[in-house]
Amino acid sequence: MSLLEIAKAIDATALSTSLKTISWIIPLMQCFHVLMVGVVFVSILMITLRVLGRVRNDEPLSQTWNRFAPFLWSGIVVMVVSGVLLVIAEPVRELMALSFRLKMLLLLICVISAAFFGRIMRGASLAAAVETLLPAGIRLTAVVTLALWIAIIVFGRTIAYDDSVWGEWSPAVLQRGAGT
Repeated sequence: MSLLEIAKAIDATALSTSLKTISWIIPLMQCFHVLMVGVVFVSILMITLRVLGRVRNDEPLSQTWNRFAPFLWSGIVVMVVSGVLLVIAEPVRELMALSFRLKMLLLLICVISAAFFGRIMRGASLAAAVETLLPAGIRLTAVVTLALWIAIIVFGRTIAYDDSVWGEWSPAVLQRGAGT
């Protein structure tokens, strides 16, 4: 079964039909989704700025992590729930968009990175550090993670314009070209 067939099967479910029938539900889910993207991004931004020594150098990195991690993880949970509902509401549009697929790949990488970083925060050497320059690898990871979140935001926005953005690379364009 192809991804397009799976998307069409999801589209035919009662839940998908219900979500599309209620005019205000998709915009409301999108609002929650976008709000949580903002919450997660700001949390990552503040942690990254602390890792780089740009803010809150007067407190241990673990304290900054402990302040923002609950927002980060709660935001991700709400983002996933609202995102799943948005996919169920418009499965063909979402699943056939290259931007969506790239966004999901980067999201997976970022969640693993955040979990790994949280595990590091339990380590005593970094947790105790105040006003110390953190290892270059940790600083680089923080900057790359921030850049990946920016890419997630961009890919999320380009889902609506996938054909125009990706042209012949878009799975939807390829499917139409194949006559399915």
